[in-house]
Amino acid sequence: MSYLKFDKNLMINLEQSLPKEMLRTNQAGAYHCTTIVDCNTRKQHGLLVVPIPEMGNSWHVMLSSLDETVYQHGAPFNLGLHRYSGGVMSPNGHKYIREFDCESVPRTTYRVGGVILTKEKIFISNENRILIRYTLVEAHSATTLRFRPVLAFREANELCIANDTLNTEIPEIDNGVSACLYKGYPRLFMQFSHKPSWTYDPHWYNGFEYVKDLERGVPYTEDLWVPGYFEVPIKKGESIIFSAGLSEVSPRSLARMYEKEIAQRTCRTSFFNCLKNAVKQCYLKDHESMYLLSGYPWGKTLARNTFMALPGATIAINHREDFEKIMSTALKALRNFMKTGELDRRIMGIDLPDNPLWAVWALQQYAKAYSREEASAKYLSDIRAILDYILANKHPLLHIDSDNGMVSTDGTVKPMSWMNASLGGRPIIPRTGYLVEFNALWYNALIFATRLTQGDEQAKYQAAADKMAEPFVHTFLNDYGYLYDYVNGTYADPSVRPNMAIAIGLDYSPLDRRQRKRILDIVTRELLTPKGLRTLSPKSFGYRPNYLGSPEDREIALHNGPSRPWLIGFYSDAYLKVFGMSGVSYIDRMLIGFEDEMTQGCIGSLSQLYDANPPYVGRGAISHVTNVAEVLRTLTTLKKFIMD
Repeated sequence: MSYLKFDKNLMINLEQSLPKEMLRTNQAGAYHCTTIVDCNTRKQHGLLVVPIPEMGNSWHVMLSSLDETVYQHGAPFNLGLHRYSGGVMSPNGHKYIREFDCESVPRTTYRVGGVILTKEKIFISNENRILIRYTLVEAHSATTLRFRPVLAFREANELCIANDTLNTEIPEIDNGVSACLYKGYPRLFMQFSHKPSWTYDPHWYNGFEYVKDLERGVPYTEDLWVPGYFEVPIKKGESIIFSAGLSEVSPRSLARMYEKEIAQRTCRTSFFNCLKNAVKQCYLKDHESMYLLSGYPWGKTLARNTFMALPGATIAINHREDFEKIMSTALKALRNFMKTGELDRRIMGIDLPDNPLWAVWALQQYAKAYSREEASAKYLSDIRAILDYILANKHPLLHIDSDNGMVSTDGTVKPMSWMNASLGGRPIIPRTGYLVEFNALWYNALIFATRLTQGDEQAKYQAAADKMAEPFVHTFLNDYGYLYDYVNGTYADPSVRPNMAIAIGLDYSPLDRRQRKRILDIVTRELLTPKGLRTLSPKSFGYRPNYLGSPEDREIALHNGPSRPWLIGFYSDAYLKVFGMSGVSYIDRMLIGFEDEMTQGCIGSLSQLYDANPPYVGRGAISHVTNVAEVLRTLTTLKKFIMD
């Protein structure tokens, strides 16, 4: 099966091709993102988008695009494509595209008369540099390529307006030029493997429109600066490489650099390989530390997402060493918080109450993949420190009830769980008191600890689990056969939400098999979609299936309907626990809905969320690490289940 190839008929139909985006990263925070026809449709799109620590470590669009023009017999054929004010598309270079292939690297094939030209883009690992290789496959007469760099030099979530404060000096360097439009920015170096001619011809191009931002109800129009153009003659069979980076490079090294980098790529020729590539794009290496980004194009390093995604993002793709590196970085931040109360500079939300519980869950997956003995030798001290910290009631946002042993939190002022939508600083869903997944994770962590310990320590954790087992069932299980989402005093929230799927999917639960099955039936009937679990049942009050409208409308809808793919991991765990081998084929069929997404949205990846009703359109961040990771974990679990 050819996963990520698109032919001429799709490419020239902008209704079909513009919604499809592609993403490339360098695992050091920089990325390249645009549509498969190279038309930027959101402000975060760009050819080279990099983090700049000196400017708050947010992403900045340096090079927005590079417009190519083919010259033959003095006639220009512009391959670029932009949307301008009023929805005007120009210069319509997509009509020359014959194929787009993204199985190894993004590769576009153009045909202009007798000219066949290919364009391939690749990021250099752990370096803020993108390379584009142009190869003239066929030509019957002399051919020249002209390149116009479209510069932005702005924060990725902002827009640029024509101004006279920019630095217009464009000094020439070896086989190229450099630019630094505004004070505080690093210099951008643009070079070629072949010596080009450079013509300084500065202009503001006004009125670029980003249709995705228009749809989201946020500012969507900007002006960008083009300082001039390069021209390079090219012969049949010849390749020319363009480099854009934050440091100057030897032009003679570009071909070797390109070949070395492409040899390391895993072809995305299967569902598994697509997800593997997508999750590795969220790796972030910074000197000795290693992190997981929550996604693109506006993701951050979040503590909860790190612990939730880590098993699928590493163990499921046989990257044990990366699990240990990322976990080491995250545990260091968590230990420091438990010791001093200080927040981490890089990992956001380390103080949230469920992070210690998710950390133990991630370590449990490590133990299952390798062995309890190895997990105990490497991580028992951390597991012990986390559980004792909670048992001693030291966490400022998570409290042990001395009467029933359950954990509670106050989510009335600030969101405390993963359902963290808010308006005006206040939670839209005020989940407070006893949260079902918090207590399920707490029980699971305690029982897991008893499997790693002995003697008095083992008895301590077992007693804590026993103490809360019956109260858990009495508190959350209602007469209708499902679990309340949260219970605060005499109020039990009746909303049918997917957090109960987490509770029944964990390895250790106070619920028996019969109770799990009844809950699973309700989850299947009311929450399951081809794109994961709905965040709210259509039968519950406040159901909003579509993530559309103004920013306020979308925030209200965020956890009141739209489906989340990552929840399929816990749903699958629960299904296999209840039905055993007879559930394997069912879960396998469920995964087809995610495989279909490989050619939709951000190709080869999964969006942050999906509308809860057909046709289940992807919304939010175009690539989300927790979704990709948990689908990967499900694939691995299914395979292991069959083999065992």
